[in-house]
Amino acid sequence: MPENVVSAILGLHAQTSLHPGAGTALGIVDLPVQRERHTRWPTIPGSSLKGVLRDACRERYKTEYAGDRQRTNQESPRLRAAFGPHTEAAGESAGALSLTDARLLAFPVRSLRGVFAWVTCPAVLDRLRRDLALCRFGSIDWQVPLVEKNRVMLPSDDCPCLIEGGRVALEEFLFVRAGDSDGLIAAWIADHVLPDSAAFDATRARFRRSLLVLHDDDFDHFAQYATEINARIGLDYETKTVKGKALFYEEYLPPETLFYALVLANEARARANGEHPSAGRAMGAADVFDVLRETLPEVLQVGADQSIGKGYCATRLARGRHD
Repeated sequence: MPENVVSAILGLHAQTSLHPGAGTALGIVDLPVQRERHTRWPTIPGSSLKGVLRDACRERYKTEYAGDRQRTNQESPRLRAAFGPHTEAAGESAGALSLTDARLLAFPVRSLRGVFAWVTCPAVLDRLRRDLALCRFGSIDWQVPLVEKNRVMLPSDDCPCLIEGGRVALEEFLFVRAGDSDGLIAAWIADHVLPDSAAFDATRARFRRSLLVLHDDDFDHFAQYATEINARIGLDYETKTVKGKALFYEEYLPPETLFYALVLANEARARANGEHPSAGRAMGAADVFDVLRETLPEVLQVGADQSIGKGYCATRLARGRHD
């Protein structure tokens, strides 16, 4: 990665059920969530994420334009530099802020003891390490563990999910304790991906004791099938009966699901005065990154069904080392 690029990871912790939709499908579930092609693990497209962040940024800057959202969208030089010009001027320059698809990091699964546990796997952690190297996070104090099928690695002896015989029961499956992941993985994720506000102190403490590492195949099963499937209907206003063809099934990711995305800030391609490509100072990569850092809200609404309270995610932005 070029030295003048500022990089970071953006953590997204689902507070309510989340539907990053993939459109309609022909299977039993009419509206499935978006999934990676090669793993079938849930993902949030970078294009959706960038649109949500642009909207949050526009809300922050609209006071400078008398609350006029359209004028803010068209005239704000910081919005233009980071996310690109408005649609009608899209051909003038590209935005300097890049976001990858948000990747699944830890998935919540029902547990016989401890209510639920977050699960992850070596493949996810290996990918995280590569991404951290890309973002120049420096040395990481944990290694990717090896886990056999039907085995589980716990973060510590006081994991609340343990039952008799050194086993863990997740959904209808029993996993035998194979050892400890020494707690460093859970601690690192809690300190860099989960929100750092005081309201999340208990969540970070719980995460440190409840992050389980499973075999890739065991994790894959939960990531594909332990989602929520809700039946939804539309009612006829007069008869209060279900409208024809108004019954459909929608898939949601459960609350507590944890994602991360990479954030890369380049030098702006448009000038700071908003007049491209004439006079004015182009914003540097650090300035572009600050646009996101200063406007990122503590909670973002991602995906569909905002009006029924879906998709609220707590955020955390952790910058890599650039010294």
